[in-house]
Amino acid sequence: MVAGLPKPRVQSPEQEEQLAAARRRAVAASERLTALMDRDSEAYEGVVAAFRLPKGSDEEKTVRSSRIQQALQAATEAPLAVMRECFDNMQVAADVAALGNANASSDVQVGLELLMAGLRGAKLNAAINLVSIKDQGYVEFTTKQAKQLEGEAERAYEAVLALLSRRAS
Repeated sequence: MVAGLPKPRVQSPEQEEQLAAARRRAVAASERLTALMDRDSEAYEGVVAAFRLPKGSDEEKTVRSSRIQQALQAATEAPLAVMRECFDNMQVAADVAALGNANASSDVQVGLELLMAGLRGAKLNAAINLVSIKDQGYVEFTTKQAKQLEGEAERAYEAVLALLSRRAS
């Protein structure tokens, strides 16, 4: 929204285009995040379906266990994708914070808070699935990846907040 607001002072055509590009990226990101939420729901349904598989014979138990593990990994990859998307859009927030109407800086900050909440919530969803995954190599790699994404996002978050603070003074 802020990327679409006019600024009180005239911007250069280049800055106007940068802000318009940020707006287009934000709209596309919203669509991707919606699709990722659907993917996450489908992945959860896959976990539920795997747990419902029969477990009467040893062969059924083996198949069920394998499918559960596959489904849990898919259910972990979906929130990791959400984390990546939220992090990637910190740059959009930075561009809007730098170029957007300073009178709407609180809206930029709300968007930034939503990105961080989405990222942290997705990390929690990934972590709960990792508890049940038996492949320790995958668990360690994925845990490290999630932690790194969160750390990078926190640094980007702080940078955008600092930018907003400088613009307010």
